[in-house]
Amino acid sequence: MRMLTTPHMAMPAIGLGTWPMRGAECEAAVRSALELGYRHIDTAEMYGNEVEIGRAIAGLPRRELFLTSKAWWDRTDGAAIRRACEESLARLRCAYLDLYLIHWPSPRLDLPSALEGLAGLVRDGLARAVGVANFPPGLLRRALALGIVPLACNQVEHHVYLGQEKLIALCAQHGMVLTSYTPLAKGRVVEDPVIRRIAAAHGATPGQVALAWALAQGPVAVIPKASGRARQAENLAAAALRLTPEEMQALAALPKDRRMVNPDFAPDWEAE
Repeated sequence: MRMLTTPHMAMPAIGLGTWPMRGAECEAAVRSALELGYRHIDTAEMYGNEVEIGRAIAGLPRRELFLTSKAWWDRTDGAAIRRACEESLARLRCAYLDLYLIHWPSPRLDLPSALEGLAGLVRDGLARAVGVANFPPGLLRRALALGIVPLACNQVEHHVYLGQEKLIALCAQHGMVLTSYTPLAKGRVVEDPVIRRIAAAHGATPGQVALAWALAQGPVAVIPKASGRARQAENLAAAALRLTPEEMQALAALPKDRRMVNPDFAPDWEAE
């Protein structure tokens, strides 16, 4: 398994995203992924699947697993974030998380208090590393400037149609990983003629090309959701795909401003 090693953590570069899987489907998908060699599982309190994931990972030595969860956006201060983490650990039946994130920045987020809460999770052993998700560059800079707790990760939408160059550069500067959700652009990469041409040249799939592109952008991890065993294996094999400079240039020329996840409560993505 390819690892991303930073001053804050060592994270498998390819993980299993579990949104929106629930119930028996989720439990079976996680078991299948673990059998194939996945060791990075991503969840969140909002996903409503932590109990099933806890059942699926039971019996696997905890040290072999990298487990991420997140506090929902209505947890706006440190005390609420700690409660959310404790509740997630109870559902997962784990003593600690490898990475715990603020899922979305609420307009009511008390940023210093929230970061103090994250620092407390690390101090007390409930999380090995902490970070944020869906933080635009300006807000991430504010969080880093406060210096309250080392941030290990920013998990954001990122794919071949949404480059996130500013955030990747900022993460690299501060020893952080950018974790890419929706790295397959909700399936849109499958029909892209440029991506299909590159895939055919390698005997690969368009999805593998899209994942290989993302992994080549810098300190980037990808967490594609896949419930079926064949697709899980396909995604995992993308780590071995190496694209040529000409192919990377062709992918760089695709539009990079197509955002696909933009809820009503999303932050100002361009805020500096």
